Amino acid sequence: MQALHIYAGPVARKTLARNGLQPGAIRTIPAAAGGPKGLLLGALDRFIFGEWLPRSTQPIDLVGASIGGWRMATACLNDAVAAFDRLEHDYIHQHYELPPGQKRPSAAMVSELFGDNLRAFYGGRVDEVLHHPRYRLHIVTSRGRHLLRTEHGLRTPVGYLGAFVTNAVRRKAMGAWLERVVFSSPAMGDDGAACVPLPFATDDYRTRQVRLSGANFNLALQASCSIPFVLQAVHNIPGAPPGAYWDGGITDYHLHLNYPAAPRNAIDSVATCVDPTRASAPFDHQELVLYPHFQKAVVPGWLDKRLTWRHHATHHLDTMLLLAPNPEWVKTLPNGKLPDRTDFTRYGNDLAARVKVWNAACSASEQLADEFAAWLERPSMARVQAL
Repeated sequence: MQALHIYAGPVARKTLARNGLQPGAIRTIPAAAGGPKGLLLGALDRFIFGEWLPRSTQPIDLVGASIGGWRMATACLNDAVAAFDRLEHDYIHQHYELPPGQKRPSAAMVSELFGDNLRAFYGGRVDEVLHHPRYRLHIVTSRGRHLLRTEHGLRTPVGYLGAFVTNAVRRKAMGAWLERVVFSSPAMGDDGAACVPLPFATDDYRTRQVRLSGANFNLALQASCSIPFVLQAVHNIPGAPPGAYWDGGITDYHLHLNYPAAPRNAIDSVATCVDPTRASAPFDHQELVLYPHFQKAVVPGWLDKRLTWRHHATHHLDTMLLLAPNPEWVKTLPNGKLPDRTDFTRYGNDLAARVKVWNAACSASEQLADEFAAWLERPSMARVQAL
């Protein structure tokens, strides 16, 4: 059975029909939130960053939220293939021992152990991420406002209820409760407050940009992975506006961002961080967004998961080439689904059983990378579906 489906926006489809897919055409790679679902993309990550993209030389923006942020930060490490192998191993083997009678670990326990794991993973290697010669990292977080400005036993649930109701009416209005804060790589050769510009326009939602540094990297990445009520918020990140920071997937679950409206000079320019607002400009039809994803739908925010009318592609995805597993192939995986957070509850303290199932899914996902590599050798537009 064919494992990989290939989707393209209208502009990307025209580019592919004219030129095929060349690694030099890629300007942006998003990486979604979604917890263990991201494990299925490990083989694609190893092929794309280990074999294919090294055939080109252009700068590339890597945008990630939650596990997507962890994946994209890993892509910036020396020997990315080995780094992705370790990421897959460490994520699969993470374990939170449950006391008798307890169904889930406390948020404090998960935050402490997860923070320790991140520090161990990137220990002594943060400079590799911040100063990669080609890749410019953007870690997406969600900063609480008003009732959500600090984490609190009563205010936080009420605040998220308000965000849920507001978002259901109008996504942009949710900015009254939560704002997008993106931590971006420092501008090359800059020792001040400048960072690389965002590879998307920010008129869709309340947004701030902050310069990544050695002082805030681990905290920003942990915040981007901090699912409300599962992990604790990360407070007062150095260099960023004060407050509580949560999972970037809340504001940008699958990073349905306005990539075509990014400034044409983004590759060579720098941004003054904190206020990334700038006018949109025409884009180059040769510059594509490559999106290894675990499904076709690019859902805007975490609170939009059940709002299916927001799951359709918009003009924001016109330049996107999206790679996703065939839903019928997914049914052949263990338990007939992608690995997900429910597996932590399903297997509880039986770490060996969960590891076996997740390893099996990751082994099967090699087929995704093999099919993508084969398609690159002999690209066929018949394989490319409309996004």
